[in-house]
Amino acid sequence: MSAELVWALVKNNNSFLVKRSGVQFSSEPGNLANLNTFKYSGLANNKTVDIRGTGRGVQVTTKIVKKANTPAKALNKTVITKSRRATAKSVANLIAKTKYRADLRKAALARASAVYSSQVPKKAKTLRAGKGIRAQKAAAKQA
Repeated sequence: MSAELVWALVKNNNSFLVKRSGVQFSSEPGNLANLNTFKYSGLANNKTVDIRGTGRGVQVTTKIVKKANTPAKALNKTVITKSRRATAKSVANLIAKTKYRADLRKAALARASAVYSSQVPKKAKTLRAGKGIRAQKAAAKQA
């Protein structure tokens, strides 16, 4: 079936559709922006990109168009375990430079950056000791 026909069938009713406060979101795999639009749809489009976090990197999954009828072989998964900048460069090369889906480049880079940021451990904040007279009085009271 064509992508337009599939979109006409699934745009208003599918199991991934989330309607909240007048906006329609979609939680389907392959939808980078989580918006219920034809451009980002992972169900309707023949070529989709999905970016997820793995244990120590970012996994980029693309659909292989010629193997659409064999679901077990239809996905190409690539794990990128590099620095933030190198990861962004690799994602951009996989999507735009290879002419896979150049229109999804910005959304893919944003998703890859968000996944990478979620994997970086948070630094513990250290509180400075106060220097003024009030701080010295408060420290004396507590001691």
